[in-house]
Amino acid sequence: MKYNCIIVDDEPHAIKILESYISSLDQLKIVGTCNNGFRAINILNNQKVDLIFLDINMPKLLGTQLLKTLQSPPKVIFTTAHKDYAIEAFELDAIDYLLKPISFERFLKAVNKFCQTTMVDVALADHGPGFLYFRSDRKMVKVFLEDILYIESYKDYIVIHKKTDMVKVKLTISAVEKMLPQNLFLRIHRSFVVAINQVTAYTKYDVEIGKIELPIGRSFSSIIKRLTDNTSIILSLED
Repeated sequence: MKYNCIIVDDEPHAIKILESYISSLDQLKIVGTCNNGFRAINILNNQKVDLIFLDINMPKLLGTQLLKTLQSPPKVIFTTAHKDYAIEAFELDAIDYLLKPISFERFLKAVNKFCQTTMVDVALADHGPGFLYFRSDRKMVKVFLEDILYIESYKDYIVIHKKTDMVKVKLTISAVEKMLPQNLFLRIHRSFVVAINQVTAYTKYDVEIGKIELPIGRSFSSIIKRLTDNTSIILSLED
């Protein structure tokens, strides 16, 4: 599924960078770019827009002011050189707040967060399972959440173990944990995140996914008890 997005920024160079980033992702389609809020309103009135990449400090109309004028605004990722508006931005339910210069990795994290927040709507509309994109071997790889068995950390990169293969990604396990739905995935160790519905057995020391045994970190046992109260798999670790 493609999501329509627009870029609103008064800096041509910033627009070019975002255009380059967006063009590398299959799930996003640019339907307009503009250098001020008034032109953005025209686009929004004539196009279906799912996501706005919105600068804040623009002439005549700030990005935050623009957002306040919209009755049913699309989801927003703010892109700005100023830290001062962060609190206001998140009070406006922004998906993320990117500070310039924006790296591709930081951009991708924000887009994955956007995809995660829309995942429930997508599922209800029966558009298929959720997915995330990861940069691996100089290309963007689509990973469907339902295919993930577990994720393993190796220093400065992770390996996503899927049902049929593996994907190596230069990313920390803490970063990928934040991208994943908490009702579907669980951090059980400083080096492991598991897909809850793939767990086939457990003890108070480890979790099994088929024939694979993964250790449970002592500091994570209380998290497992708390989160699994709302799941169909009971992982209460009894003493």
